[in-house]
Amino acid sequence: MNGPEIQLEFAPGLRVFVPHGRRSGATPVATDGSSTLGHVVESLGVPLTEVGELVVNGHPVTVSHLPAAADSVEVRAVERPQPVPGAPLRFLLDVHLGTLARRLRLLGVDAAYESPDIGDPALAARSAAERRVLLSRDRGLLRRRELWSGAFVHSTRPDEQLRDVLSRFAPALHPWTRCTACNGLLAEASKDEVAEQLQGGTRRSYDVFAKCAECGRAYWRGAHHEQLEAIVDRALTEFGAR
Repeated sequence: MNGPEIQLEFAPGLRVFVPHGRRSGATPVATDGSSTLGHVVESLGVPLTEVGELVVNGHPVTVSHLPAAADSVEVRAVERPQPVPGAPLRFLLDVHLGTLARRLRLLGVDAAYESPDIGDPALAARSAAERRVLLSRDRGLLRRRELWSGAFVHSTRPDEQLRDVLSRFAPALHPWTRCTACNGLLAEASKDEVAEQLQGGTRRSYDVFAKCAECGRAYWRGAHHEQLEAIVDRALTEFGAR
C-alpha cells in the first residue's frame, strides 16, 4: 500500500485477533487511501462484530471513516453487557457450538442451532432474516456483510463459552423453560400425556413432567438432573435471573 500511514492501537481484548507484532501499543499501518477504517481493521484480523468504539485523534468516528496521514486510531472492544437494539435478544449458533446451544436453552435463552452445517451464506441469511445474534468461532463467517449481528466465542470449553456469552449479552435467564433438543417452549404435562415416551422405571418413579410444544419431547428430573442443576445454579449465582 502506498497511501497514508496511520498509527493504530487495539484494546487488550482484541489483541488475540492480530499478529503478535501489533499486540502491544500503537503500531504503524500503511493504508491504500481509499479503504474505510472498518476495512483496515478487518484486514488486520479483527471482525467488526468485536469492535466497539473507533477513536481517531481523540474523537469517535464510524467504520466508514477514511483514514488520513498520521491519524492516531484507537480500536476499542465492545462494551459489556453489549446492548442489542431493535429485536428481542435471540441467538443463532453454528454447527460447532452444539453444547453451548443446549446450555443456553437449559437457561431459557432463545438459541437456534444449525446441524448439520448449512453453510456460511445460509447462516448469515438466517441471522438477518430472524434478527439473531450469530455466535461462532469462525472469523470469516463473522465478517459476512449480510449478518444482522454476531459475536466471536473465544473459548473451546463449554463452561467458559457460556460465561462469555452471558457476560457479554446479559440475557434474561428462565431456566427449565425451553427444550434443549429443539429450542421450543416447555409446558407442564401429565404422566398420561407423555406415557408413550416413558419406560417402566421412569413411569413408576416420576410424577412431574414437561413436554415441548414444538417437538413433543418429554422432560422429567432424571439421572442427569443434578449435573444440569449445577450448570443452572452457577449461572444464576453469577449472572442472576434478569
